[in-house]
Amino acid sequence: MKMATYLNYPGTCAEAFRFYEKLLGGKIGMIMTHGEAPDQSRVAPELKNAVLHASITIAGSVLMGADIPGAQPIRSAYISLSVDSDSEAERIYAALSDGGEIFMQMQDTFFASRFAQLRDKFGTSWMILHEKPMGPPKP
Repeated sequence: MKMATYLNYPGTCAEAFRFYEKLLGGKIGMIMTHGEAPDQSRVAPELKNAVLHASITIAGSVLMGADIPGAQPIRSAYISLSVDSDSEAERIYAALSDGGEIFMQMQDTFFASRFAQLRDKFGTSWMILHEKPMGPPKP
């Protein structure tokens, strides 16, 4: 069994996945538009350039997506990125928050030296964190 996250975009899927590929060191597995699908008899002309299916692997996890007319931004879920350094958290935060909406600015918390929550310009919600080492519970 495998599990992946599927994201719907209102026409920006290819742009988002290319952005994530560069920013996060991902690898796009495929981007297929409706115009590239085998059966063109049911494809509306306005959907020819819309993404029918896309996949990208980031840090061993697969994200899939498509362009869906009327797609809404993620509301109650986040994609969580755990990074190896404060500087990496800050770099990713700066890029993902550009043109997006910040829910919680990058900051130090009891569990992470860097933690933030935001929605990027494509409507995807992210948590970015560089965790603090956690020792055993104190008696």
